[in-house]
Amino acid sequence: MQALLTAIAQMPLPTDACRIFHGRGGLHPGCEHWVLDAFPPVFVLTSFAPATESTERELSAIGAALAARWEQLAPGQPLNWVFQCRDGQLRTQGLTETRLMAGSVPDPHVVTEQGAQFRVHVLKGQNHGLFLDMAEGRRWVREYAAARSGGRYGLKVLNLFAYTCAFSVVALQAGAKHVVNVDMGRGAIAIGQQNHQLNGLTGRASFLAHDIFSTWGKITRGGPYGLVIVDPPSYQKGSFVATKDYARLMRRLPDLLAPGGHALLCLNAPELGVDFLQDQMRELVPELALVERVPNPAVFADVSPQKALKVLAYQAPL
Repeated sequence: MQALLTAIAQMPLPTDACRIFHGRGGLHPGCEHWVLDAFPPVFVLTSFAPATESTERELSAIGAALAARWEQLAPGQPLNWVFQCRDGQLRTQGLTETRLMAGSVPDPHVVTEQGAQFRVHVLKGQNHGLFLDMAEGRRWVREYAAARSGGRYGLKVLNLFAYTCAFSVVALQAGAKHVVNVDMGRGAIAIGQQNHQLNGLTGRASFLAHDIFSTWGKITRGGPYGLVIVDPPSYQKGSFVATKDYARLMRRLPDLLAPGGHALLCLNAPELGVDFLQDQMRELVPELALVERVPNPAVFADVSPQKALKVLAYQAPL
């Protein structure tokens, strides 16, 4: 646990939402089950191991370290932190144990990233409304949209598996003309609409709370798109299984992309390496060229890059 305590002792004052410590990357032996995130003004500590007799002692030590560092960073300000246990048995049942350990959580809870605002919910569920490991992917989209905002026709973006529409927010902030957001989760799409309102972005985004595989007609009619973002869950029973369904998405890309347009393919499945995406793209849509693998935030460094989040950019022929 010492690596986590050291990270706490050395952390700067977090202003944007970010990861503080990433034990899951395997670079800190003995800390593989610990993750610490900042969703200012709240810290969220997550354990991916079952609770044991020593858990409460560890939580006490971590809480003391957070309190000591917080007193240095923000003297006199209350420390707010949440603990969530996500051991394997709980995760398979879609359950978590979440506890408010100190302070309070704002309601509504709004965080920032690169000047954008997002609603989050850290006291319920396994996903908090903003995936922190995708920060560099959002930066890539922001820069891509900004570079094309002055075009004659403007950039049209298709955001598949949009979740709470963070990609849409940054694309529109950077000057995209229109973004189509598609996700079958009505609750997530509703938060996505709130995120657009938070950032003063109205009228340039549409929101489709539909199953993507039964909405292709409407999606295709809205194109062609200068950028297609594909960020599906790796496994969601009854909705999407990467090993069989990602290929169905890839086959659609040539009909969705404008000449010279880009596709951003994302996959967060430790059991599937980057070759899973590259090999299928070469076989199914060889006309699209691999441009780059977008790096993950440095704090998410992994002993095995193949297991980490994969974000690949492809370009359609002109």
